[in-house]
Amino acid sequence: MMTSDGLARPIDFSARSAQGIHLGVSLGGGGIFFVAWQVTYLEQLAQLGVNLKGAGRVVGTSAGSLVASILEAGNLRRFEREVSLFAKTPALVSMLAPSGSLKPSQQRALDFFVAAQTAEPELIRSIGHEALAALTPSASKMTRSISAMLLSRSWPADALHITCVDTLTGERCVVTRDAGVRIERAVAASSAVPGIFSPQPIGDRRCMDGGVSGSGTHLDLLAGCDRAVVLSLTTTTPTPIGAMTQAPGNFAKDVSALEASGTKVFLRSPETMDINKLMDPKSVPEAIAMAKRQAAADADALREFIA
Repeated sequence: MMTSDGLARPIDFSARSAQGIHLGVSLGGGGIFFVAWQVTYLEQLAQLGVNLKGAGRVVGTSAGSLVASILEAGNLRRFEREVSLFAKTPALVSMLAPSGSLKPSQQRALDFFVAAQTAEPELIRSIGHEALAALTPSASKMTRSISAMLLSRSWPADALHITCVDTLTGERCVVTRDAGVRIERAVAASSAVPGIFSPQPIGDRRCMDGGVSGSGTHLDLLAGCDRAVVLSLTTTTPTPIGAMTQAPGNFAKDVSALEASGTKVFLRSPETMDINKLMDPKSVPEAIAMAKRQAAADADALREFIA
C-alpha cells in the first residue's frame, strides 16, 4: 500500500517542475571520492567568484545530498579543510564509511545493488528488501555522524531537495523543508547504500540511497529551469553494461530530456575515476587535485553560464 505523505514523486521530465527558476544545481552520488571532488570543486569556484550557493533549486543525491546541504548552509570552506584530512584521519572517514569487513547479509545486499542493470520497480523493491534484511549499523549511528559533519540540525534552504527511495514500495521520494524531516535524517537516508548503511525512517517509510532509482542525479527535478549545473560521477558516454540500477545510456537520455525541457545544461564530471575506489580514502588526494584543476579551467565559462 502506498503512503500518502506527498514524498513520492515519479520521475517525470514533462512536468517541468522547475519552470520559473533561473538556476538549478544537481549534485550526484559517488562515495568518499566524489564528496572530496565536489566539495573542492565548488569551494575553488567560490574562491574564483563563482558561488553556486543560493540557486533556485539544489538537488542532492547520496554523496551529493551531504555536499548540497553543506553548500546551502554556507559551510563549504570549513568542510573542504576537513576533506583534505580524509586520507590521514580514519575517524573522519568512519563517519562516511564503516570500517571492517561486511557481514554476509551486508555483502549480499551490496552485491545485489551493484549488479542491478535496470531500474525496474520489482528489482528496486527487491534491493530494498535486501537492504532491510542486512545486519548494518543502527540508523541512529549514521544520523549522528551526518549531524557532526553538518554542524546544524536546521534545514538550510527551501531550495534544497534531497532524494531517497522507499525500500518497501520502490518509490522515489523527494524530501524538502516542508516534509518536517530533520536534515541529518534526510541526508542519511539519501546516502544509505544498501548493505553498507541501514535504511532510515522518513516519516512512516524506511528509505535507502537515492541512487537506487536508475538515476544518480534526478535531473527531472530541474526540468524547465533556465540553467542547470550538474555535477555527476559519470559522463554521458554509455558504459558497456549497467550497474547500480543505471542502464547503459540512461544518464545521456536524462541529460537530453532535461535539455528538451528548455534547460541549458553545464555538466561536469571528474577527469577520471575508479568505481572500485569510491569509498577508499586513498583516492581523496587525487580527487582534490583534479577538482582544483577543473574548477580553475571552468570558472570563466561557468560565471558566464549562470549569469
